[in-house]
Amino acid sequence: MASVKKGHAVDFINRIRTMESADLNALIVREAGEELAQFFLTYSASLISRDPERAIENTSSLMLMGYLIRAAEERRAPAPREAALA
Repeated sequence: MASVKKGHAVDFINRIRTMESADLNALIVREAGEELAQFFLTYSASLISRDPERAIENTSSLMLMGYLIRAAEERRAPAPREAALA
């Protein structure tokens, strides 16, 4: 299971690394929204500025945090059938 998740992560990172900046920005706005993107920018800047020598560790932590937030969102989302009944 871990290697499948890693494969998805590598594929996604490779895909966004080759995107045109306008396409990447559109993806960010569509999936996260401007407010959440700004929140993450501010949070990241604050975290990294507190201890610049740990920037690599902090970046890794931020990426994992994003993954965990998404996993938590998916667990909270009602199943498709439940959503249709609501």
